[in-house]
Amino acid sequence: MNRTTRPITRTHIAAHLILLTYTVIALFPVFVILINSFKTRKAIFRDPLALPGADSFSLIGYHTVLKQGDFFLYFQNSMIVTVVSLILILLFGAMAAFALAEYRFRGNALMGLYLALGIMIPIRIGTVAILELMVATGLVNTLSALILVYTAQGLPLAIFILSEFMKGINDDLKSAGRIDGLSEYTIFFRLVLPLVRPAMATVAVFNMIPIWNDLWFPLILAPAEEVKTLTLGSQVFIGQFVTDWNAVLSALSMAIIPVMILYIIFSRQLIRGITSGAVK
Repeated sequence: MNRTTRPITRTHIAAHLILLTYTVIALFPVFVILINSFKTRKAIFRDPLALPGADSFSLIGYHTVLKQGDFFLYFQNSMIVTVVSLILILLFGAMAAFALAEYRFRGNALMGLYLALGIMIPIRIGTVAILELMVATGLVNTLSALILVYTAQGLPLAIFILSEFMKGINDDLKSAGRIDGLSEYTIFFRLVLPLVRPAMATVAVFNMIPIWNDLWFPLILAPAEEVKTLTLGSQVFIGQFVTDWNAVLSALSMAIIPVMILYIIFSRQLIRGITSGAVK
């Protein structure tokens, strides 16, 4: 059976060239950080764009990070906060989006607008109130405080994106499931969620990066040593007068690894989620 192939046009070539250009531009800072993490301090400032050579290669930064800071604890805390937050964002965001897209009721549009307000109003505006709430509930210096804040931060965007995707799902599929006696939860988890995987991958990537790289809320809500995240723990190498650039670059290089792995895993779904509906 022969497969029909689309002819490669100038538009396709131009689109691939633009994508390649943006990829190179986006990865260039990562490349600079990686190569400088394997160089001596003098080599970093003498020629930051040069590759490490026999006279400039050094692992002092990685030795400092692994010896001086509790890197693996910080890494574990960041992983727990990020993974749990993403699971809650995707679960509750998908459920709320399904309800808004599937069920028509009075105030549906107003409810959707209310849930999307978080996209326009930054959560950091309420930092003082959030801190007071965490103090009152005894959640200061716990990972639970960060998970709750990041979940609330990511839900508006998740609901906004997923609801638009769920509105495009064929109603006949869901009606057939109801005729077969499937419950609403079964329809949601077995029929709807598999069809919006590209959108969920997009939501996951868009939320993972701000959560993983955030310094503001870990500094305010969880500054204790045992609950420090990787970004906050890396600040120990940055002083008021002296900065250990070898250690900083090494810590940043190791912190980039989870983001790169996530992008590689979800890259195809991410592109499909972003471009869905753009080309008919």
